[in-house]
Amino acid sequence: MESTIHPLSKVFLQLGPISIKWYGVLIGMGVIIGLWMAVREGKRLGIREEIFMDLILYAVPIGIICARIYYVLFNLDFYTKYPSEIPKIWHGGLAIHGGLIGGTITGIIYARKKGLSFWKLADIVAPSILVGQMLGRWGNFMNQEAYGGVVSRSFLESLHLPNWIINQMYINGAYHHPTFLYESMWSLLGIIVLLSLRKVNIRRGELFLTYLIWYSIGRYFIEGLRTDSLMLTSTIRMAQFISILIIMASIIILIYRRVTGLSNKRYLDA
Repeated sequence: MESTIHPLSKVFLQLGPISIKWYGVLIGMGVIIGLWMAVREGKRLGIREEIFMDLILYAVPIGIICARIYYVLFNLDFYTKYPSEIPKIWHGGLAIHGGLIGGTITGIIYARKKGLSFWKLADIVAPSILVGQMLGRWGNFMNQEAYGGVVSRSFLESLHLPNWIINQMYINGAYHHPTFLYESMWSLLGIIVLLSLRKVNIRRGELFLTYLIWYSIGRYFIEGLRTDSLMLTSTIRMAQFISILIIMASIIILIYRRVTGLSNKRYLDA
């Protein structure tokens, strides 16, 4: 049966010589849905729609560029041989941590220029970021990347997955852990957690810090299942190393802001 399995098409729409890939479509969907969520919540908290519209014009392209640079830097052996592949993000290869770093720096600079609280903006957009990550992992699914180690078909069937997911996990002659799905579901659960924390009027900045901790915990464990990790050394996975740093830094910042009174304002405060 395995010999007759064919992967799903990576192409969403073919317009003559132009191929619109599922990878780009799903990332675009994440951006649009995330923007809608941020604008809606911003209105409730008295922040104009234009603030988020302008922010996304800067943060998304810079985040994508940084995500690509991050990925390329840790795959230099390949990209020095095939430099023409560097701009071809539709082939996959966007590192979430790189995008997160680029997007955060952009947000800090943008907030300062607009005279706004970065932490307030970051709290509002935190669930939107998880939406983008959740949908983006399905782009990895369509590209048959970001998968885990070899498993049996019966294992995948025990997860009660539909056949079209199981068949897509048949790569290079074997079935693999659907780590894209694990992370996507972890992100979905994180969205629910963040939206719930909004209702308890959490301290300002702590929603975004909770997002960083939540995502990093899941990424650390899921990364351990993957077979295509970017490596810091021959034994240390880059994503796990960065996840630990983010968790530690987020906890330190959270405690520091509480001790110094920087987080005395609440999420719903003007």
